[in-house]
Amino acid sequence: MSFTTTRKVRFEHCDPAGIVFYPRYFEMLNACIEDWFDARLGHSFGAIHVGGGHAVPTARCEVRFSAPSRIEDRLALVLRPTRLGRSSLDLRIDISSEGEARLHADFTLVHVAQATGRPVGWPAPLRAAIETEIARAGDASLTQGEAPHGS
Repeated sequence: MSFTTTRKVRFEHCDPAGIVFYPRYFEMLNACIEDWFDARLGHSFGAIHVGGGHAVPTARCEVRFSAPSRIEDRLALVLRPTRLGRSSLDLRIDISSEGEARLHADFTLVHVAQATGRPVGWPAPLRAAIETEIARAGDASLTQGEAPHGS
């Protein structure tokens, strides 16, 4: 089962041509990830980053743009976790509007200690919540260990 959230394209998201200015997509993508952590994993970014002494920065982001989004379009952002490592997590997010693909993004997040900026293993409750999400997504690619790129 994937996580879906929606966003309406507002004037603030657009360039003078009335289409989404590409950096604004990155804000939407990050908001989707933050919403997923809070709603599905039960761990808000505030609790992780402010109260917990950890952070979850993006180590990799690959994006393919398929079609422009315009002011007042309603976007569906669909997030699927695809792989969990010791300290890394791969996610896939697809954005569409009325069934038309607009953007596909693959992310790798890394759980780090704020004091050192170095990767640390996911805390057991958060790891368990992510594993549950991967199982719910029906993704048979759940692997243990680190990502090949060492995140």
